[in-house]
Amino acid sequence: MQTVELAPGHRITRVIKGGWQLAGGHGAVDRDAGIKDMIAFADAGITTFDCADIYTGVEAMIGDFRAEYKRVRGAEALSAVKVHTKFVPDLGNLATLTREDVAKAIETSLERLRMERLDLVQFHWWDYEIDRQVEVAGWLADLRQQGKIANIGGTNFDTAQMQRILDAGVPLVSMQVQYSLIDDRPQRALAAAAEKAGVQLLCYGSVGGGLFSERMLGMPEPQPPFENRSINKYKLIVDEFGGWALFQDLLEVLDAIAKARGTDIASVASRAVLERPSVAAVIIGARNRNHLERNLAIPGIALSSEDFDRINSVLARANPVPGDVYTLERDRNGRHGSVMKYNLNKAGH
Repeated sequence: MQTVELAPGHRITRVIKGGWQLAGGHGAVDRDAGIKDMIAFADAGITTFDCADIYTGVEAMIGDFRAEYKRVRGAEALSAVKVHTKFVPDLGNLATLTREDVAKAIETSLERLRMERLDLVQFHWWDYEIDRQVEVAGWLADLRQQGKIANIGGTNFDTAQMQRILDAGVPLVSMQVQYSLIDDRPQRALAAAAEKAGVQLLCYGSVGGGLFSERMLGMPEPQPPFENRSINKYKLIVDEFGGWALFQDLLEVLDAIAKARGTDIASVASRAVLERPSVAAVIIGARNRNHLERNLAIPGIALSSEDFDRINSVLARANPVPGDVYTLERDRNGRHGSVMKYNLNKAGH
Protein backbone atom coordinates (compact mmCIF):
# COMPACT_ATOMS: atom_id res chain seq x y z
CA MET A 1 0.00 0.00 0.00
CA GLN A 2 1.33 3.41 -0.96
CA THR A 3 2.05 5.78 1.92
CA VAL A 4 2.64 9.50 2.22
CA GLU A 5 4.17 11.63 4.97
CA LEU A 6 1.43 13.82 6.42
CA ALA A 7 3.80 15.34 8.98
CA PRO A 8 7.27 14.47 10.28
CA GLY A 9 7.03 11.04 11.88
CA HIS A 10 3.45 10.59 10.68
CA ARG A 11 3.13 8.42 7.57
CA ILE A 12 -0.32 7.40 6.42
CA THR A 13 -1.70 5.02 3.84
CA ARG A 14 -3.24 6.62 0.76
CA VAL A 15 -6.41 4.67 1.50
CA ILE A 16 -7.78 5.26 5.01
CA LYS A 17 -10.34 3.02 6.67
CA GLY A 18 -13.20 5.25 7.77
CA GLY A 19 -15.19 4.67 10.95
CA TRP A 20 -18.44 6.53 10.37
CA GLN A 21 -20.22 3.42 9.09
CA LEU A 22 -19.47 1.68 12.42
CA ALA A 23 -21.11 4.42 14.48
CA GLY A 24 -24.44 4.12 16.23
CA GLY A 25 -27.31 4.78 13.88
CA HIS A 26 -25.92 2.73 11.00
CA GLY A 27 -27.43 -0.59 12.06
CA ALA A 28 -26.24 -3.31 14.38
CA VAL A 29 -22.46 -3.61 14.70
CA ASP A 30 -20.76 -6.83 15.81
CA ARG A 31 -17.95 -5.45 17.97
CA ASP A 32 -15.75 -8.55 17.82
CA ALA A 33 -16.19 -8.79 14.05
CA GLY A 34 -15.40 -5.09 13.72
CA ILE A 35 -12.13 -5.51 15.60
CA LYS A 36 -11.19 -8.55 13.51
CA ASP A 37 -11.89 -6.52 10.37
CA MET A 38 -9.58 -3.75 11.59
CA ILE A 39 -6.84 -6.32 12.21
CA ALA A 40 -7.36 -7.66 8.68
CA PHE A 41 -7.03 -4.14 7.24
CA ALA A 42 -3.87 -3.43 9.22
CA ASP A 43 -2.33 -6.80 8.34
CA ALA A 44 -3.07 -6.16 4.66
CA GLY A 45 -1.36 -2.76 4.75
CA ILE A 46 -4.14 -0.22 5.37
CA THR A 47 -2.87 1.03 8.71
CA THR A 48 -4.57 4.43 8.94
CA PHE A 49 -7.99 4.68 10.59
CA ASP A 50 -10.38 7.62 10.75
CA CYS A 51 -12.91 8.25 13.52
CA ALA A 52 -14.40 11.07 15.61
CA ASP A 53 -15.61 11.84 19.09
CA ILE A 54 -19.14 12.04 17.64
CA TYR A 55 -18.99 8.60 15.97
CA THR A 56 -20.80 6.79 18.76
CA GLY A 57 -18.74 3.88 20.05
CA VAL A 58 -16.07 4.00 17.34
CA GLU A 59 -13.19 5.53 19.31
CA ALA A 60 -13.66 2.87 22.00
CA MET A 61 -13.78 0.12 19.37
CA ILE A 62 -10.54 1.35 17.82
CA GLY A 63 -9.03 1.47 21.30
CA ASP A 64 -9.94 -2.19 21.76
CA PHE A 65 -8.50 -2.96 18.32
CA ARG A 66 -5.22 -1.25 19.23
CA ALA A 67 -4.94 -3.28 22.42
CA GLU A 68 -5.68 -6.54 20.59
CA TYR A 69 -3.35 -5.68 17.72
CA LYS A 70 -0.50 -5.03 20.12
CA ARG A 71 -1.22 -8.35 21.86
CA VAL A 72 -1.27 -10.45 18.70
CA ARG A 73 1.19 -8.56 16.47
CA GLY A 74 3.41 -6.70 18.92
CA ALA A 75 4.31 -3.10 19.73
CA GLU A 76 6.36 -2.61 16.56
CA ALA A 77 3.42 -3.52 14.34
CA LEU A 78 1.15 -1.23 16.35
CA SER A 79 3.57 1.67 15.84
CA ALA A 80 2.66 1.70 12.12
CA VAL A 81 -1.02 2.17 12.95
CA LYS A 82 -2.18 5.79 12.83
CA VAL A 83 -5.54 6.92 14.19
CA HIS A 84 -7.14 10.16 13.03
CA THR A 85 -9.92 11.35 15.29
CA LYS A 86 -11.94 14.56 15.34
CA PHE A 87 -12.89 17.18 17.88
CA VAL A 88 -16.46 18.26 17.01
CA PRO A 89 -18.01 20.45 19.70
CA ASP A 90 -21.79 20.52 19.64
CA LEU A 91 -23.46 23.43 17.89
CA GLY A 92 -25.30 24.26 21.11
CA ASN A 93 -22.02 24.60 23.02
CA LEU A 94 -20.00 26.77 20.63
CA ALA A 95 -20.78 30.07 22.33
CA THR A 96 -19.92 28.83 25.82
CA LEU A 97 -17.07 26.42 25.09
CA THR A 98 -14.13 26.81 27.48
CA ARG A 99 -10.49 25.78 27.38
CA GLU A 100 -11.30 23.21 30.06
CA ASP A 101 -14.08 21.74 27.89
CA VAL A 102 -11.62 21.25 25.04
CA ALA A 103 -9.03 19.65 27.32
CA LYS A 104 -11.67 17.31 28.73
CA ALA A 105 -12.80 16.27 25.26
CA ILE A 106 -9.23 15.44 24.26
CA GLU A 107 -8.75 13.44 27.46
CA THR A 108 -11.92 11.49 26.67
CA SER A 109 -10.60 10.62 23.21
CA LEU A 110 -7.26 9.57 24.72
CA GLU A 111 -9.03 7.27 27.16
CA ARG A 112 -11.28 5.71 24.54
CA LEU A 113 -8.45 5.15 22.07
CA ARG A 114 -6.06 3.98 24.83
CA MET A 115 -3.39 6.41 23.69
CA GLU A 116 -1.00 8.70 25.52
CA ARG A 117 -0.95 11.15 22.61
CA LEU A 118 -3.46 11.51 19.77
CA ASP A 119 -1.88 11.07 16.32
CA LEU A 120 -4.13 13.61 14.60
CA VAL A 121 -7.03 15.69 15.89
CA GLN A 122 -9.21 17.13 13.12
CA PHE A 123 -11.15 20.17 14.28
CA HIS A 124 -14.66 20.96 13.04
CA TRP A 125 -16.73 24.10 13.74
CA TRP A 126 -20.40 24.26 12.85
CA ASP A 127 -21.15 27.99 12.73
CA TYR A 128 -18.78 30.73 11.58
CA GLU A 129 -21.14 33.39 12.97
CA ILE A 130 -20.13 32.19 16.42
CA ASP A 131 -16.67 33.47 15.63
CA ARG A 132 -14.53 31.55 18.11
CA GLN A 133 -13.03 28.91 15.83
CA VAL A 134 -9.58 30.51 15.70
CA GLU A 135 -9.52 30.86 19.49
CA VAL A 136 -10.50 27.22 20.01
CA ALA A 137 -8.00 26.01 17.41
CA GLY A 138 -5.37 27.85 19.45
CA TRP A 139 -6.37 25.84 22.53
CA LEU A 140 -5.80 22.66 20.53
CA ALA A 141 -2.36 24.01 19.58
CA ASP A 142 -1.64 24.52 23.29
CA LEU A 143 -2.61 20.89 23.97
CA ARG A 144 -0.23 19.88 21.22
CA GLN A 145 2.53 21.77 22.97
CA GLN A 146 1.62 19.88 26.15
CA GLY A 147 2.10 16.56 24.35
CA LYS A 148 -1.55 15.51 24.27
CA ILE A 149 -1.77 15.83 20.46
CA ALA A 150 0.87 15.06 17.85
CA ASN A 151 -0.74 16.83 14.89
CA ILE A 152 -3.72 19.12 14.22
CA GLY A 153 -5.94 19.08 11.16
CA GLY A 154 -9.22 20.63 10.19
CA THR A 155 -12.49 19.23 8.92
CA ASN A 156 -14.70 21.07 6.42
CA PHE A 157 -13.21 24.55 6.86
CA ASP A 158 -13.46 26.69 3.76
CA THR A 159 -10.47 28.46 2.26
CA ALA A 160 -10.83 31.75 4.17
CA GLN A 161 -11.36 30.10 7.53
CA MET A 162 -8.49 27.67 7.04
CA GLN A 163 -6.25 30.61 6.24
CA ARG A 164 -7.36 32.47 9.38
CA ILE A 165 -6.41 29.49 11.52
CA LEU A 166 -3.04 29.17 9.78
CA ASP A 167 -2.37 32.91 10.12
CA ALA A 168 -3.00 32.60 13.85
CA GLY A 169 -0.06 30.20 14.04
CA VAL A 170 -1.97 26.93 14.40
CA PRO A 171 0.15 24.30 12.61
CA LEU A 172 -2.49 22.56 10.50
CA VAL A 173 -1.13 19.56 8.61
CA SER A 174 -4.36 18.39 6.96
CA MET A 175 -7.90 19.30 5.99
CA GLN A 176 -10.59 16.63 5.68
CA VAL A 177 -13.02 17.56 2.93
CA GLN A 178 -15.76 16.10 0.79
CA TYR A 179 -14.16 15.60 -2.63
CA SER A 180 -15.35 13.46 -5.52
CA LEU A 181 -15.82 13.48 -9.26
CA ILE A 182 -19.20 15.13 -8.73
CA ASP A 183 -18.11 17.53 -5.97
CA ASP A 184 -15.14 19.62 -7.05
CA ARG A 185 -15.48 22.40 -4.51
CA PRO A 186 -12.02 21.84 -2.92
CA GLN A 187 -10.19 22.34 -6.22
CA ARG A 188 -11.47 25.88 -6.78
CA ALA A 189 -9.48 27.65 -4.05
CA LEU A 190 -8.80 25.41 -1.06
CA ALA A 191 -6.40 23.00 -2.78
CA ALA A 192 -4.08 25.78 -3.95
CA ALA A 193 -4.13 27.51 -0.55
CA ALA A 194 -3.51 24.18 1.16
CA GLU A 195 -0.58 23.35 -1.09
CA LYS A 196 1.00 26.74 -0.44
CA ALA A 197 0.67 26.20 3.33
CA GLY A 198 1.81 22.56 3.32
CA VAL A 199 -1.66 21.32 4.27
CA GLN A 200 -2.70 18.02 2.67
CA LEU A 201 -6.26 16.96 1.86
CA LEU A 202 -7.90 13.86 3.30
CA CYS A 203 -10.99 13.16 1.22
CA TYR A 204 -14.30 11.57 2.09
CA GLY A 205 -17.30 11.04 -0.17
CA SER A 206 -15.22 9.84 -3.14
CA VAL A 207 -17.72 7.01 -3.68
CA GLY A 208 -20.78 9.15 -2.89
CA GLY A 209 -22.04 7.00 -0.04
CA GLY A 210 -22.27 4.03 -2.41
CA LEU A 211 -23.83 5.84 -5.36
CA PHE A 212 -20.64 5.23 -7.34
CA SER A 213 -21.31 1.54 -7.81
CA GLU A 214 -22.42 -1.08 -10.31
CA ARG A 215 -25.69 -1.54 -8.46
CA MET A 216 -26.64 2.06 -9.29
CA LEU A 217 -25.72 1.78 -12.96
CA GLY A 218 -28.86 1.79 -15.09
CA MET A 219 -31.11 2.16 -12.07
CA PRO A 220 -34.01 4.63 -11.94
CA GLU A 221 -33.45 7.74 -9.88
CA PRO A 222 -33.69 6.98 -6.13
CA GLN A 223 -36.64 8.57 -4.38
CA PRO A 224 -37.22 9.35 -0.69
CA PRO A 225 -37.41 7.85 1.80
CA PHE A 226 -33.79 6.87 1.17
CA GLU A 227 -32.05 3.77 2.43
CA ASN A 228 -29.95 5.84 4.85
CA ARG A 229 -28.84 9.39 5.61
CA SER A 230 -25.67 8.95 3.55
CA ILE A 231 -27.61 8.23 0.35
CA ASN A 232 -29.77 11.28 1.05
CA LYS A 233 -26.70 13.48 1.51
CA TYR A 234 -24.93 12.41 -1.67
CA LYS A 235 -28.06 12.26 -3.81
CA LEU A 236 -28.37 16.00 -3.11
CA ILE A 237 -24.86 16.44 -4.55
CA VAL A 238 -25.92 14.48 -7.65
CA ASP A 239 -28.80 16.92 -8.02
CA GLU A 240 -26.40 19.89 -7.82
CA PHE A 241 -23.99 18.20 -10.24
CA GLY A 242 -26.60 18.00 -12.97
CA GLY A 243 -29.06 15.27 -12.13
CA TRP A 244 -29.45 11.53 -12.33
CA ALA A 245 -29.21 11.21 -16.12
CA LEU A 246 -25.84 12.96 -16.23
CA PHE A 247 -24.65 10.91 -13.26
CA GLN A 248 -25.63 7.76 -15.20
CA ASP A 249 -23.45 8.95 -18.08
CA LEU A 250 -20.55 9.26 -15.65
CA LEU A 251 -21.20 5.80 -14.20
CA GLU A 252 -21.19 4.32 -17.71
CA VAL A 253 -17.77 5.82 -18.42
CA LEU A 254 -16.39 4.68 -15.07
CA ASP A 255 -17.81 1.19 -15.61
CA ALA A 256 -16.07 0.86 -18.96
CA ILE A 257 -12.78 2.03 -17.44
CA ALA A 258 -13.21 -0.33 -14.48
CA LYS A 259 -13.85 -3.35 -16.70
CA ALA A 260 -10.76 -2.56 -18.76
CA ARG A 261 -8.70 -2.34 -15.58
CA GLY A 262 -10.19 -5.39 -13.86
CA THR A 263 -11.68 -3.37 -11.04
CA ASP A 264 -14.93 -1.63 -10.07
CA ILE A 265 -16.60 1.77 -10.38
CA ALA A 266 -15.98 2.83 -6.76
CA SER A 267 -12.27 2.08 -7.00
CA VAL A 268 -11.87 4.05 -10.23
CA ALA A 269 -13.77 6.99 -8.74
CA SER A 270 -11.51 6.95 -5.67
CA ARG A 271 -8.33 6.58 -7.74
CA ALA A 272 -9.32 9.62 -9.80
CA VAL A 273 -9.61 11.73 -6.63
CA LEU A 274 -6.14 10.60 -5.51
CA GLU A 275 -4.83 12.21 -8.69
CA ARG A 276 -6.06 15.67 -7.66
CA PRO A 277 -3.53 18.24 -6.39
CA SER A 278 -2.84 18.30 -2.63
CA VAL A 279 -4.75 15.04 -2.03
CA ALA A 280 -2.91 12.74 0.37
CA ALA A 281 -5.56 10.05 0.85
CA VAL A 282 -9.13 8.96 0.32
CA ILE A 283 -11.24 7.70 3.21
CA ILE A 284 -13.17 4.54 2.42
CA GLY A 285 -16.26 3.95 4.56
CA ALA A 286 -15.69 0.21 4.77
CA ARG A 287 -18.11 -1.41 7.20
CA ASN A 288 -16.26 -4.72 6.89
CA ARG A 289 -13.50 -6.41 4.89
CA ASN A 290 -15.69 -7.61 2.01
CA HIS A 291 -13.99 -5.23 -0.44
CA LEU A 292 -10.56 -5.16 1.20
CA GLU A 293 -8.74 -6.54 -1.84
CA ARG A 294 -10.23 -3.83 -4.04
CA ASN A 295 -9.53 -1.14 -1.43
CA LEU A 296 -5.87 -2.21 -1.37
CA ALA A 297 -5.61 -1.94 -5.14
CA ILE A 298 -6.94 1.64 -5.45
CA PRO A 299 -3.60 3.53 -5.47
CA GLY A 300 -2.17 1.15 -8.07
CA ILE A 301 -4.93 1.52 -10.65
CA ALA A 302 -3.26 2.96 -13.74
CA LEU A 303 -5.58 5.53 -15.28
CA SER A 304 -4.48 6.82 -18.68
CA SER A 305 -4.84 10.27 -20.16
CA GLU A 306 -7.54 8.79 -22.38
CA ASP A 307 -9.40 7.60 -19.28
CA PHE A 308 -9.33 11.10 -17.82
CA ASP A 309 -10.40 12.57 -21.16
CA ARG A 310 -13.49 10.34 -21.11
CA ILE A 311 -14.26 11.27 -17.50
CA ASN A 312 -13.70 14.97 -18.15
CA SER A 313 -15.96 14.91 -21.20
CA VAL A 314 -18.85 14.11 -18.85
CA LEU A 315 -17.71 16.52 -16.13
CA ALA A 316 -17.59 19.33 -18.71
CA ARG A 317 -21.38 19.08 -18.98
CA ALA A 318 -21.92 19.31 -15.23
CA ASN A 319 -22.92 22.22 -13.05
CA PRO A 320 -20.36 23.28 -10.43
CA VAL A 321 -21.60 22.46 -6.95
CA PRO A 322 -22.13 25.97 -5.51
CA GLY A 323 -19.80 27.59 -3.01
CA ASP A 324 -16.57 26.78 -1.25
CA VAL A 325 -15.99 23.67 0.82
CA TYR A 326 -19.04 22.84 3.00
CA THR A 327 -20.84 26.10 2.19
CA LEU A 328 -24.09 24.37 1.26
CA GLU A 329 -23.99 22.17 4.34
CA ARG A 330 -23.59 25.16 6.66
CA ASP A 331 -27.06 26.46 5.76
CA ARG A 332 -29.00 24.64 8.45
CA ASN A 333 -32.30 25.67 6.85
CA GLY A 334 -31.30 24.40 3.41
CA ARG A 335 -31.66 20.94 1.89
CA HIS A 336 -28.05 19.99 2.56
CA GLY A 337 -27.83 21.34 6.09
CA SER A 338 -31.04 19.65 7.17
CA VAL A 339 -29.36 16.25 6.71
CA MET A 340 -26.71 17.04 9.35
CA LYS A 341 -26.84 16.27 13.07
CA TYR A 342 -25.36 19.06 15.14
CA ASN A 343 -25.33 17.97 18.77
CA LEU A 344 -24.09 14.39 18.80
CA ASN A 345 -21.89 14.87 21.88
CA LYS A 346 -24.84 16.10 23.94
CA ALA A 347 -25.77 12.63 25.15
CA GLY A 348 -22.22 11.97 26.27
CA HIS A 349 -21.26 9.89 23.26
